[in-house]
Amino acid sequence: MRPFRFAVQCSKHATARSWRDYARQLEGLGYSTLFMPDHFDDQWAQFPALTAAAEATTSLRVGSLVFDNDYRHPLVLAKECATLDLLSEGRFEVGLGAGWLKADYDQSGIAYDGHAERIGRLEEAVRVMKGLWSDETVDFDGRFYQLNNAQGFPRPHSPGGPPLIIGGGGRRMLRLAVEHADIIGVNASLTSGAIDAETMASVSRGRFEERIGWVREDAGDRFADLELQSLTFATKLGPPRSETAEELSKLFGFPPEEVAASPAVLIGTENEIVETLIERRERMGFSYWVLHDGDVEPFAPVVARLAGT
Repeated sequence: MRPFRFAVQCSKHATARSWRDYARQLEGLGYSTLFMPDHFDDQWAQFPALTAAAEATTSLRVGSLVFDNDYRHPLVLAKECATLDLLSEGRFEVGLGAGWLKADYDQSGIAYDGHAERIGRLEEAVRVMKGLWSDETVDFDGRFYQLNNAQGFPRPHSPGGPPLIIGGGGRRMLRLAVEHADIIGVNASLTSGAIDAETMASVSRGRFEERIGWVREDAGDRFADLELQSLTFATKLGPPRSETAEELSKLFGFPPEEVAASPAVLIGTENEIVETLIERRERMGFSYWVLHDGDVEPFAPVVARLAGT
């Protein structure tokens, strides 16, 4: 089993100084990675913010969770990623996704193509980017992208490119992740283009176990080489699990015991959460957990007990 890692997703901070202090705080508390999402709402741009965080720290990893493939040409994104991988001396993790939030597409005017079309475009983009990180020049003739003697520079610090994260809640996205990714995010379903009742219904333990089954089947012997990541929807350390599960039951739309069992939820006392994380790693393979900004200090005792073990 892989050792536990804990990451935090944060989109911005009050000032440049507080952002750097925040990155140093995460590092000091034992968190592995500072992730940023990729949306057009009130958040900072990823590359300058992640570069600043990497410069302010010595061991903290930084990453995207995740770049929307439709917002950047893969030749441009590959160069940006290789540069940040160099500047951080290999502390960069690249999350790539097909795009899901319809509000972003409406705001930008970018065409919100069908799910299959967006995944097909991502498949080609991943192949292009990995080629550019591995070879000095790339020729590519696909349905969506055509590159002619494209220059794969700069060379990334990490051989073959930075670690790649691909996540999904459906079979095709998870199959793509198995083929190309180092880290697989086993996620809720986001096919509706928003976080809604359909999304909440997709976070039951049974649905997650089905997705893990797909990954195991498609990966075969490669499963042991994959790191499985879970992005939490709700975390609360302190009150007993049963008490918080009761509070969250209406939000999720299923009984409290099912809420407590969902891999998208981490609730309970410190000991309850530690036991839950160990059980989910043993039974489902999850070792890489992503929390949110407000969870950093409350969750620190769990990080102190489990990170690296």
